[in-house]
Amino acid sequence: MAAEEDVKERQIIENRARNISHNVRCTECGSQSIEDSQADVAILLRKLIRDEIKAGKSDKEIYKKLEDEYGETVLYAPKFDLQTAGIWLSPVIVGGIAAGIWAYQKHRQRTNVHIMALNLVRGVPLTPREKETMLDILTPPPPPRKWWWPGK
Repeated sequence: MAAEEDVKERQIIENRARNISHNVRCTECGSQSIEDSQADVAILLRKLIRDEIKAGKSDKEIYKKLEDEYGETVLYAPKFDLQTAGIWLSPVIVGGIAAGIWAYQKHRQRTNVHIMALNLVRGVPLTPREKETMLDILTPPPPPRKWWWPGK
């Protein structure tokens, strides 16, 4: 029975160590986790993690120790703070600004069309550019050409 419990305990330690190792970046390779890397530093870090688990440390304490010793970049999931929030949210902000500019231009274009239509009703002649814009907007697009249809 004691041997069976010992085997279960070793499996639990091994599973926890592998889980932690998959979330820690190899400081030498940079692109691999320490679980996948065979670099000397990765082997030492895997041993350190197993020793910390055997010493009764929680996963959070182990991550904290690794971060303190090797910096935040050693973790694949960095802390969420103001700096990382800016990095992660900047594409959304840029996309929102671009969508706002596009919507404003479309609104302005529609508004200009209404003004041009009112000017036509009032008898005010259109400039050549306004005529071109009105024709572009009012001319329906050609029907889509079907590649399987012979002829035209």
